[in-house]
Amino acid sequence: MSGRTSLPDIIGDYIAEQRALGYKCDKKERSLREVVKLYHEMGYSGPTFDKELVLKWTEKRSYESERNRSHRISIVRGLAEYMIRQGYTAYLYPKRSRPFWQSNYQPYIFSNREIATLLQRADSCTVSIASPHKHLVLPLLFRILYGCGLRVSEALALKKEDVDLDEGILFIRKAKFGKERLVPLSRSVHEWCREYAAEMERYPVWKDSACFFPAPHGGEYSGRTVYAYFRKFLWEAGISHGGRGKGPRIHDLRHTYAVHCLRNWVKAGTDLTTAMPCLSAYLGHSGIRGTQHYLRLTAELYPDIVKCTEEKFSWVMPEVNA
Repeated sequence: MSGRTSLPDIIGDYIAEQRALGYKCDKKERSLREVVKLYHEMGYSGPTFDKELVLKWTEKRSYESERNRSHRISIVRGLAEYMIRQGYTAYLYPKRSRPFWQSNYQPYIFSNREIATLLQRADSCTVSIASPHKHLVLPLLFRILYGCGLRVSEALALKKEDVDLDEGILFIRKAKFGKERLVPLSRSVHEWCREYAAEMERYPVWKDSACFFPAPHGGEYSGRTVYAYFRKFLWEAGISHGGRGKGPRIHDLRHTYAVHCLRNWVKAGTDLTTAMPCLSAYLGHSGIRGTQHYLRLTAELYPDIVKCTEEKFSWVMPEVNA
């Protein structure tokens, strides 16, 4: 046991450990601050994390989705596991009692024409006093999101040192699950990056900021700002948007990259059994299972292609005998 005398101290140690392991903990830390608030309100002291406190915290809120509640439960489970590992007594919320939720969202896969129109709208950004270099940032940002299949958080977190302009390789540091990976650029995106960096040299913010995509104030662009521009470009491109949560989402550019990649492989007669692990590694998936989802999407969207190469997809969608 580490000897910590209160739950807030233990939580501080837990967050420090998580960050040392490479995990992003901002949301987790905010959530655990609320746990500490409840801990004080219920009159607790010492290294206490008992069943009453945990069940009170994990009660479903009237406005809350099952997905969000499941996320809150996973946070306190992680804390309890840490405390038990450190020799404290803590209540571990039963894993099987967590609410089950399943997203019904169907990814929006852009057509080649829609991607081209969307990028044209990004290219049409005008200079403004508030954001004097957005006309350089946004065209390249959206090309990287689609052309490399990056998560938007990964693209916005890129530092100048993470972009090898000579070799055309991105070093992704702040990835999901704390993983890192190298992402080779296509020839066209590589050239865009080189031209972008040369143009940005004219702006003081580029010299003062470590970010590859610096916001006007010099820090990272926020995901909310990029989403607002994404909505604007969709509207200008004539692509219908169903509202927040209904898509298309920025993340659908990543889905589109994967599906278009598989479609092109199928057309070229590429052996998918050897190509799939490469795509999985490129996308930063924790395993091949997450990438297989894109095979199903490809089969649904391009049945004419799949029909010509059914043997390549039989292992994904096996025939079911009645």
